[in-house]
Amino acid sequence: MESTIVMINLFGAVALLLFGLSQVKEGATRAFGIRLRTGLAQGTSGQARSFLAGFVATIALQSSTATALMIASFVEKGLVRARMAQIVLLGANVGTAVTAWIVATGVDWLSPLLILGGVMLYRAGRSSAKQGAGTALVGIGLMLLSLHLLGLATEPMRQSPALAAFLTMLDTAWPVALLFAAAMAFISSSSLAVVVLILSLSAAGILSSGLTIALVLGANLGGAIPPFIATLSASASARRVTAGNLAVRAIGCAIALPLAAPVAEFLQTLSLSPAKLPVDIHLLFNIALAIAAWPFSSLLSGAMLRLIPDEPKAETGPLYLDDRALTTPVIALSGATREVLRVGDLIERMLIASMNAFHHNNLEELRDVAKLEKQVDVLQQEVKLYLSRLGRSGLNDEHGRRSIVIIDYAINLEHMGDIIEKSLTEQVKKKINNGLKFSEEGYQELKTLFNLTIDNLRIAQTIFVTRDADLARHLMEVKVDVRHMEKRSSERHLERLRDGRADSLQTSSLHLDILRDLKRINAHIVSVAHPILDEGGLLTESRLRLPR
Repeated sequence: MESTIVMINLFGAVALLLFGLSQVKEGATRAFGIRLRTGLAQGTSGQARSFLAGFVATIALQSSTATALMIASFVEKGLVRARMAQIVLLGANVGTAVTAWIVATGVDWLSPLLILGGVMLYRAGRSSAKQGAGTALVGIGLMLLSLHLLGLATEPMRQSPALAAFLTMLDTAWPVALLFAAAMAFISSSSLAVVVLILSLSAAGILSSGLTIALVLGANLGGAIPPFIATLSASASARRVTAGNLAVRAIGCAIALPLAAPVAEFLQTLSLSPAKLPVDIHLLFNIALAIAAWPFSSLLSGAMLRLIPDEPKAETGPLYLDDRALTTPVIALSGATREVLRVGDLIERMLIASMNAFHHNNLEELRDVAKLEKQVDVLQQEVKLYLSRLGRSGLNDEHGRRSIVIIDYAINLEHMGDIIEKSLTEQVKKKINNGLKFSEEGYQELKTLFNLTIDNLRIAQTIFVTRDADLARHLMEVKVDVRHMEKRSSERHLERLRDGRADSLQTSSLHLDILRDLKRINAHIVSVAHPILDEGGLLTESRLRLPR
């Protein structure tokens, strides 16, 4: 029973430490998030500034993992060079070691004061920055309190035969101790938490100097794993950053572990406090690692580039937006037109996939819809940015109008993509997953409207390129047909409901929702005809009839 209470106290103290860390991270992000991100992105013009940026960001966030993920995202976007990113992470590693050293300086008596001050600042602060600062202060207070609780929880362990046997086993197998500490750091996603736990055990006098070194090395290794895991689905450039950091830590641990015995003997000759030995080792290891790895940052970046090459470039980005054409508006507008036609082709593929899934009751038909919609979002955004840059050079009236037409059509296509991905495909999935069967009349009405919508999109693509007024007039007339078709289908559906048709009762809301989505898509399609008819004076301001 006593050992159970000890373990509960230990795990509770560790949980409080992790919670305190999360509060500091959350609070610092709210208070200084934008400035931290901006400083981290802009503070990498030189090696020393890169190191300092990583150091400061980690001190503020209390998380080298958060710093690693931020810098990896900047590398992915091309804001930071890969070599500088590796130096930033060396600074981050030293930052988290300094944090552990500060926590262990015996200022746990400040805990109540920090928690009180943090709560008062949070409750009194009306701005997000003040509330974030209050949250961070509370987090620091909880970290210091957890350190005190860890000391109390580990004190009874001195007399524990089971723990003594376990530590004796680890003391004769330092590689196993290293892996054990690495696993703990990985599970907790915090090397700082594990180092503080090792600090508490060391203060209880139950760890040898050599075992302390092995455990601290393991905590350092395990702390580099979470950011690497988090970027596995990111681009190759982001993965190279976190993989490089993991490689540096692994190489450092591989070199340092065989030296643990002579280093431990040397430390015993120094007047270092055994109670603070883990944080001293943690700090010395990261400083030595930074000094040793800094000159090889370029070689490391090159090695990671060979180990993790860039993926074959998929055609998700723009193909026809040539920056060199920005000085020639006619060519630039032509390229933007071709790019938007690609967006229209993607929308057509999404519509066809939705119709096929509806017709064949096959969810596999929808597997690419979300990916296509993301590509639509990327392309329409790139077109807007490209044409905004073109507009800075000054355009004549004709080119300016054409630019607006291209942007409007791209925006309407993006709206169609949203409707298809977020609404239409969801309705189709409901039909398939619930095994719903439409009445034959209702099914044919929806199938006809699906086909008409795809045909209208193809006509709109032609109008967008040719600016044919007759086709534009025809498309406007089709819009009226779609409205009438949707109205008649809704009325006939309600008639079937009144007749008590079971198939119509089951699919009532689904039928009406699909009708609504296809009508909305057609409304966006027809918008391509508006500027052409407006220029010809064929578009009235309102469909309302004037009073006689």
